[in-house]
Amino acid sequence: MKPKYDFSKAERGKFFRPNAELRLPIYLDANIQTHLAERAAEKGIPLGEMVNALLFQHIKSHIG
Repeated sequence: MKPKYDFSKAERGKFFRPNAELRLPIYLDANIQTHLAERAAEKGIPLGEMVNALLFQHIKSHIG
C-alpha cells in the first residue's frame, strides 16, 4: 500500500446503485453438489432452483 492516497478528485457515490441486487456465491462440498445436481437433472430443473427449494423447505419447517 502507498503511505498516502489522493482522494481530492474522488466522486462520492459514483458506483452506488440503489436498486442493485446482491447475489452471494454459495460453495457446496463436491459430494453434496454432485448429489444435488443429479437429483435436479432427474427433475429437469436447474441446480440453483433445487438448492433454493431445499433451503426454503428447511427454513419453513424450522420457523413455521
